Amino acid sequence: MTEKKEKQLHIGILLYGCGHHQAAWMMPDSSVERVGDVTYYQELAQTSERGYFDAVFFADSQAFAGEQPSEMPAFWLDPIVNLTAISQVTKRVGLVSTISSTFSNPFTAARQLLSLDHMTNGRVGWNLVTSMTDWEAQNHSMEGLPEHAKRYEKADEFATVMNQLFDSWDEKAFIHDRKTGEIIDPSQIEPFHHEGKYFQVKGPSTAPRSPQGRPVAMQAGASAPGVALAAKYAEAVYSVSWNIGQARKFRNRLDEAIAKSERPNGHIKVLPGLVTYVGKTREEAYEKKRKLDEMLPIDNALAQLSFFVQQDCSDWALDEKVPELPPVEQFTGPVGRYETVLEIIRDKDPTVRELLGYLSAGGGHLTLIGTAEEIVDEMEKWMNEGVADGFNLMPPVLPNSLDDFVDLIVPEMQKRGIYRQDYEGHTFREHLGLQ
Repeated sequence: MTEKKEKQLHIGILLYGCGHHQAAWMMPDSSVERVGDVTYYQELAQTSERGYFDAVFFADSQAFAGEQPSEMPAFWLDPIVNLTAISQVTKRVGLVSTISSTFSNPFTAARQLLSLDHMTNGRVGWNLVTSMTDWEAQNHSMEGLPEHAKRYEKADEFATVMNQLFDSWDEKAFIHDRKTGEIIDPSQIEPFHHEGKYFQVKGPSTAPRSPQGRPVAMQAGASAPGVALAAKYAEAVYSVSWNIGQARKFRNRLDEAIAKSERPNGHIKVLPGLVTYVGKTREEAYEKKRKLDEMLPIDNALAQLSFFVQQDCSDWALDEKVPELPPVEQFTGPVGRYETVLEIIRDKDPTVRELLGYLSAGGGHLTLIGTAEEIVDEMEKWMNEGVADGFNLMPPVLPNSLDDFVDLIVPEMQKRGIYRQDYEGHTFREHLGLQ
């Protein structure tokens, strides 16, 4: 048996439609007809569990993109509902839902997460976001999103209330003693009376504490307020890193924020996004990417780039170099992805068409192309350099790219002793090695 090394990679997956490549749905064997079929997501989760993944994860967008929708919604099914269906056909894999503090009610969100956590005996995590578009806000009785600082101020209070609700009472308070006629010990279930700027919640939760203590807290913001929020509340973060230099920069920023936080000795797991094209030969892997890139809808790709850089790119000459962009200090949009675009430009000096190709699957996350050995070499390097505790897989095509990862890359990680041979615990918290 392969000797288990001290450092172990954690692998999660972001399940997204037909896959993360913009051309995935157009491929002849795509799953586009099944994006509204819950059995499709159940099967993907079962494959993830076969690969001993730590968790399956759903991001969320609560609006179409644009005033005149020309694309299907980014996420067809509500993530909590989808994960509940997935929970019924899986036994170990973690279940992570995105929760928007800008739109959500903390009591409702906490009750939903605790309910699912009890149903699964502790497999739940939640990813706190502040949302990104005015279109989403306009579906929630708002004219537009609040400014960035106010969204994060509200998110901070939201996280505080969620933790108060998660911790408000323990199952031992549920006495149900038939002899004495006592069913609940009221002294152990008392209101906490939160009175804040954004939320007024009497408490306690109507569901007892999680079987794993609390649902695992995750976060994905790369701006300064986002990193500060993660340092204060998160146990793991999703990050965007095109290369190891960018990953190291993020790890350092996070560690500095942790040192200044209320838990200065804490360690937060970092899970960069990972796009893989794997083949038995390097040529086979590049052929998989080439076929997808040939089908790339250029107009949609330019629209995505316009969103990332917050300017109209529709008239940019495709085969000329990318026009000069302002430094990140002058940028007022979502900072994390913009920094990634600048990094790709510095790294590759691409034409506009080449930049679109890099962004077409995953929007600039680490992209590895080659054999399983070559891909795991780089994954192991990131882990050993201390810039990644694992990765959040973003398959270009579903289910094909997921199958390739489980069948080719997982055995290579196991052979090196850097990935589990089987699940050793039941809860998501145990999978991640968290207290």
